[in-house]
Amino acid sequence: MDTNQPTEQTIQQPVPAPGLFGTKIPSVAAFVVGILLFFMPFIDIKCNDASLQKVNGAELATGFHVKGPGGDNSLLDSFDEGFGNEKQKANNNQEKKDPNMFALAALLFGAAGLLLSLLNNHKAGGVGALLTGTVAGLALIGLMIDIKDDLGKESMGKDPNISISVEFTAWFYLTVLLFLLAAFFGYKRMKEGK
Repeated sequence: MDTNQPTEQTIQQPVPAPGLFGTKIPSVAAFVVGILLFFMPFIDIKCNDASLQKVNGAELATGFHVKGPGGDNSLLDSFDEGFGNEKQKANNNQEKKDPNMFALAALLFGAAGLLLSLLNNHKAGGVGALLTGTVAGLALIGLMIDIKDDLGKESMGKDPNISISVEFTAWFYLTVLLFLLAAFFGYKRMKEGK
């Protein structure tokens, strides 16, 4: 046997490490920031272009009181309390808005997405982030459609001199974007694997 002949060896190529998008870091970060943004104002309720109230995402998800035009809770409001004036009576009859199911679903799916993104199994974590991020983003889009639809129903037959409008803030749009980015990062993690 000739010792100069090459022997057959199998050379294993090293498996390349996944890039940053193949890890759980981007999806976890997107979900964390998206959930924290629920404490920022999502909508601005306006009457004739004057801001009446700003409502954050957590209040939309859990319910909130609609403040009237005079409900600024100033020091004079508490002074007038004993006199039973009309302003105080109007403040006591503030309209309570029920929790919006779309906002609640977005918040719950965002939290579930965060938990699933933390899984070490790249397939389960990636698929979980993909599905929950997509549903949370779509739920926020549903929230926008639902609020605009409710506003249209409530404004019918009202005084034409009073214009009530709802504007969505940049925080709302950023939250939608972050949940959809978390879904994309979950997809990348599922494909690249880690």
